Amino acid sequence: MKTLAIFGAGPGMGRATARRFGKEGYQVALVARRADRLSSFVAELTAEGVAARAFPADLNDIDAHPRLLADVGPVDVAVINGSLDLARLKPVRDLDVETLRAVFETVVLAPVSLTRLMLPGMLERGSGALLYGFGSSAKNPEPMLAGGGAAQASLRNYVLALRADLAGTGVTAAGITIGALIRDSDAEKLFDTSAGARRGFDPERVDPADLAEMLWGMAATGEPAEQVVGA
Repeated sequence: MKTLAIFGAGPGMGRATARRFGKEGYQVALVARRADRLSSFVAELTAEGVAARAFPADLNDIDAHPRLLADVGPVDVAVINGSLDLARLKPVRDLDVETLRAVFETVVLAPVSLTRLMLPGMLERGSGALLYGFGSSAKNPEPMLAGGGAAQASLRNYVLALRADLAGTGVTAAGITIGALIRDSDAEKLFDTSAGARRGFDPERVDPADLAEMLWGMAATGEPAEQVVGA
């Protein structure tokens, strides 16, 4: 049975992706900080016939990654999401070195660490997919999101360079750049209680099942290098 590992598994795209790959016979490893929520995801997926396991972990603790991956076991497809502390989202003129360093540690270095641990096994087997999620500021600079945008742009560059380097190995790297709110996600819930929502601003929203279908297609075919969702 092949294994899908979702790092940073949440109630939106993460849960939908677990469900989509589960229908294809994958067992699913869900990794995130909150053990209680992961347990609820596992119970829900199990009731739907998906073999799922929970691995509570703080992905920002890079030193613990080897032990985490040893517990998860061989991974055939990985969905890797870096975390971004909203308190560190500063306008570009207010962005300082310490803030940017902290953002890079969680948005770039943690995903790179996970990638380096899983990649040798995939190369040895001659198959695998490493899939990443980016915010729209990874491609479209936004002054109010400068720190997150700079870090995600760096991760996106790394992923596309890795993809080029992996050509012909049977292993692929690809990403989804999302410029919309994902329904049922933590970000959507946070926005719906924000000042922006109270002022009547209603951004585009995307169904997580559609994102999960994109991820499945990228893992199954190796194409395309990047999907872009939303404006």
